[in-house]
Amino acid sequence: MPADITLDDHAVAVPAEAIAPLIRGVAVLRQLTDAGGMLSLSGLERGTGLARSTVDRITATLARMGYVRLDGRDAILTPRVMELGNAYLAALRLPAVLDARADALADELDESVSLAVADRDGIRFIHQATRRRAMSLSFRIGDLLPAERTAPGPLFATEWTDADWRRWRERRATDPEDRGFPAVPVRSSPPGPDFERSAVQAREDGWALDDQLIEPGLVAVSVPVRDPRTGTIACVASVVSHTSRHTAEDLRNTLLPRLRVAVGAMEDDLRETPQGESVAAPSGLATWTGASKQELGREFIESLARGLTVLTAFGEGRAELTLTEVAQATGLARATARRALITYEHLGLVAPSGDRRFTLTPRVLSLGFPPLSRTTLPDLALPHLGTLAARIHEPASLAILVGDDIQYTARVATSRVMSVNIAVGTRFPAYATALGRVLLADAPPTDRDLRPLTPHTLTDPTALATALETVRSQGYALVDEELEVGLRSVAVPVRDRTGRVVAALNTATHVSRSTVEEYVHDILPELTTTANDIEADLRVAGRFTRVPLS
Repeated sequence: MPADITLDDHAVAVPAEAIAPLIRGVAVLRQLTDAGGMLSLSGLERGTGLARSTVDRITATLARMGYVRLDGRDAILTPRVMELGNAYLAALRLPAVLDARADALADELDESVSLAVADRDGIRFIHQATRRRAMSLSFRIGDLLPAERTAPGPLFATEWTDADWRRWRERRATDPEDRGFPAVPVRSSPPGPDFERSAVQAREDGWALDDQLIEPGLVAVSVPVRDPRTGTIACVASVVSHTSRHTAEDLRNTLLPRLRVAVGAMEDDLRETPQGESVAAPSGLATWTGASKQELGREFIESLARGLTVLTAFGEGRAELTLTEVAQATGLARATARRALITYEHLGLVAPSGDRRFTLTPRVLSLGFPPLSRTTLPDLALPHLGTLAARIHEPASLAILVGDDIQYTARVATSRVMSVNIAVGTRFPAYATALGRVLLADAPPTDRDLRPLTPHTLTDPTALATALETVRSQGYALVDEELEVGLRSVAVPVRDRTGRVVAALNTATHVSRSTVEEYVHDILPELTTTANDIEADLRVAGRFTRVPLS
């Protein structure tokens, strides 16, 4: 192991008690994050400087944990890795308390609104309420931006120490083009306004402006949201627009007053919202890692897996933990937990918070969160559909309800001579399909035009209502030759974090291949298992982000 590491753009001596495999595993996760979520194993080897055998063992361990998926020679981040960033966001509490205010302001102004926290000499987004336009905000939750090229930056800089300013100057000298910030365009022109002067002005004004510092056309105005207990800046709220809609002066004169009102309400919410009760951390993690090591042997790096579980010890009601509390939450020995915390403090992922306690830093969001923060349900489901189709040798599809129709949003076909051939985007009447009945069973009843599509199509409203009640009670729908003669399909629901049915999963076959009883016996458990896997990913991905259904 080298005597120093350059994960944070500065060579820093590694503490003797740091866990070397954990440092390397974090390097791989950050490399995958900076690459947009997918990179070849040889690319990881080049990007991290690690030996190929080491990269293979790290990615195999991460795959076992569900944090990456190995597809041929590529490693791909999966939604499960977002549980690391979720631990930070839950512990932070700000998104849960303030996101509704940010969303309401975005609706009121019809402009994008963001919440950001300070991350050393940069800012990192913790919430985005974006408008869908041809010219819209492309930053993601977890993205890191240089402070001097943003509106929140001067506000955070009003609280910097001499050491913070010194670190900022050193970074500017070593990285004048901002290549250490993959989320922003490389700086191609000289710096904008004097940043130190901007911080002084922000202190006087109580707000700050970004007039095309990131890229031409992008403007923003920001106001600090202060912690009512300490008076320090908890986060910064920003309204972001484009010069085709507002000039910087427009933002200041027209939108700043409304932003200030919203920030006042946010501060009231922080003052009035009680601290969340402690929610139990995941249990049995140490036992699981031991069993995985026994099963996989040398290919599973137990110290990496155990080290990563330390991050998940933090969360809602667990913002600050002692060493003993971390050990208890994870089931790890105190010595193992201590070494992991030392490693994370070295990497800037954990910080001491006084009284022998530790807290997560915004840098935890650099471990896979940004590229997955805008994942869609079809993207999330597709790998699971592929696995299902390979197991049952039949096509697998995902669909949503659009009006009175179902619309296919993801699909994996098979190579049978006779197979069901349906393209993504295809629509069918919901009442005549298994997918549709699963979705209609969870939707409010309405009058529908029930036209016969085959001699077997259910067209009586009372009979359809009875069929939907059966679907609700048994948890699946079977439709035989109602959409097309010879076609049989079975479907199960896919539910979000609240239990609402947001999509349906199905497979279809020809009626000649098996009896109804055989079909349900063989296929339904496979569908249910896949739906559970999709829902597990959706729960993680949708905790602090919106997962579009299509």
